[in-house]
Amino acid sequence: MARRQGSAGLLGMLAEAQRQQHRREEEQRRAAAEQRRQYERAQREAQRAAARGEKEALRAYQQGREADLAARTAELDARVAELRGVLAAGLSGPAFRLSETSGRVEVPPFDPGPLGTPVPMPDQNRYLVPPLTGAQAYDPAARRWWDEQAAQARARFEHDWYAAQAAEQDRQRRLAEYRAGYEAWAAERRQLAAGQVGQAAQLAEQVRAGAAEAVVELFEAALRWRDDWPEGFPVECELAWDAGARQLVVEWELPPYEVVPAVARYRYVKTDDSEAEVARPATERKALYRAVLAQCALRVLDVLFRADETGLLDSVALNGVLTAVDPATGREQRRCLVSVAVERAELLAVALDRVEPVDCLVDGLRGRLSARPEKAEPVKVERSTASVGSVAPAPAAAPAGSPGTADGSDEPDLFTMDPIAFEELIAELFRRRGLVTRTTARSGDEGVDVLAEDPDPITGGRIVIQAKRYRKTVPPTAVRDLDATMSRQGANRGILVTTSGFGPGSRRWVDGKPLTLVDGPMLVALLQEHGLRGRLGSPVPPAERRAEPAVLSPGENAPLPAEEVAVAFRTTGAEADLTLLLLTADGVVRDDGDFVFYHQPTAADGAVRLRPLDGTANVRLGDLPDAVRRVAVSVNMDTDTGLTCADLGDAELEIQSGPAAWRFRPPADPAISAMLVAELYRHNGTWKLRAVGQGWSDGLAGLARTHGVDVA
Repeated sequence: MARRQGSAGLLGMLAEAQRQQHRREEEQRRAAAEQRRQYERAQREAQRAAARGEKEALRAYQQGREADLAARTAELDARVAELRGVLAAGLSGPAFRLSETSGRVEVPPFDPGPLGTPVPMPDQNRYLVPPLTGAQAYDPAARRWWDEQAAQARARFEHDWYAAQAAEQDRQRRLAEYRAGYEAWAAERRQLAAGQVGQAAQLAEQVRAGAAEAVVELFEAALRWRDDWPEGFPVECELAWDAGARQLVVEWELPPYEVVPAVARYRYVKTDDSEAEVARPATERKALYRAVLAQCALRVLDVLFRADETGLLDSVALNGVLTAVDPATGREQRRCLVSVAVERAELLAVALDRVEPVDCLVDGLRGRLSARPEKAEPVKVERSTASVGSVAPAPAAAPAGSPGTADGSDEPDLFTMDPIAFEELIAELFRRRGLVTRTTARSGDEGVDVLAEDPDPITGGRIVIQAKRYRKTVPPTAVRDLDATMSRQGANRGILVTTSGFGPGSRRWVDGKPLTLVDGPMLVALLQEHGLRGRLGSPVPPAERRAEPAVLSPGENAPLPAEEVAVAFRTTGAEADLTLLLLTADGVVRDDGDFVFYHQPTAADGAVRLRPLDGTANVRLGDLPDAVRRVAVSVNMDTDTGLTCADLGDAELEIQSGPAAWRFRPPADPAISAMLVAELYRHNGTWKLRAVGQGWSDGLAGLARTHGVDVA
């Protein structure tokens, strides 16, 4: 028994030792396996973290692209909203008041807008790669992988940081340029304000006296006064005043079709990291453009009638014009896309803040609006500025053997002429035009003053002529009565002649009918053409005539009657050089050869010649190339002397064109050393003169650089 017990005890001890050894080996194996699993988990976690960082960076980049395109789309939406609100913006602003705007021009404070916001710098924390943890921190492969990821992150950060730095520098540069432009603009506005002192009272007096040029100047100032038209909208116009009809005829430059964005929105395509433009539907774009044109017309009408403080206007005839390429010839030509004539009471009865612009213009005011303005399809012009004659034209030379004076004082006044003599004069006028005429008896004439027969066997026939010696606008009832009289007389044409004028209602009535309206200025021109005498009102005494040359104010313009223009600049103070620049429609020279100065005194094959020593120049407008749309006349000081335009003394620019001449005294501004004094410019096929007075503080270099001359 004892032996068996001892034997069993030894075996048990050996077995127990073996089991413990086995357990130790198993524990070591499990520990090694667990360590291997932890390492693999840590490695996978590091890989997931890196991938997660890349995905977040990619997602942030894509979100940035989407945000950028969304902002650009918002700009498009804002532009469309601005176009839809052209009329509302005009109605919300103050009316032009000559007495309130004289000598006081508001200069708003500098507003940098988006340029005032610095470019944000990238955050380095967003580029950090998560650190290695646990056993992976000691694993060489994991360390190499982490180093690669960290290097790539640093490279991305440095790239984005340098890009942001470049963007910030560009923003600061553009902000400085914008600020310099604002300072120049503000200085120009203040100069204009200084030059306007005392002019308002003088202009108002001339308007009250009925001076046609003063009336035109008043309403042109009203149209140019507001500077809140959308970008791309020209503020150019031509006006004529028909004193007899008390009608202002306006040609207003319309914006081109391109002001309506062709793109509706921008879309980001993630698959190939690109952006796509979604086009605006053609029907929407065309409808918006028509609405823009209608709003422009209504806004111009509103500005004019609101600016008429004294009730000078009975009506306004407005033509909206656009320079477009004729598809048949390939040449540019002026086309009328909007035409409307409106009487004062008619427009004031319309609540413009609650109308649909197109419906109001076409249906409410019976105007014409192009059906396809995007193709520049024209409409019939209501009345052009060229058709408006002078209120008191110069008298024609008296027939041989008849007495006369230089000022035309012997011309009979049509306003005070005996009624029978007036009818005889009208009969004689049409007799000289080839008709067989006779006046009717004073009683029983049935509304006919002169009966005429056109002897032409094909186009001839009977014509009834009604003569009205009026000082006020002929009412539309007189035109309708003539229409009825023509029918009663069996005539195939009717003519109404007056010493005054006609309103829009009368002109609309005769549209498409065999009726002709002859207003006062046209009547005087016809009389002169056929050797007859007559004037509208008393002649102006010589002592009251405006002396030549005429004095121009800043911004004032005048037509040039001749193609030969002489320019002379004189000063009793410091010396200054006269220079001229030949500019395109974009306001820049075609090349350096268009810069005429001391060392280059000719341009355009001699069409422009400068005599530097005596400060004079000659311009042959007819010989200038078609690409030259403006000739800028400027003076500049020698910047090395430190002198400015304030040192010029009694400076004066004189421009002569044929028998007409003008003087302009540029402002004596101590902040500038070069000044654009005046410009000759093309307008509707004719050349005109405008006084300017805009300056540059850096002298000739700034003047040249602004107009595209290489001064490097």
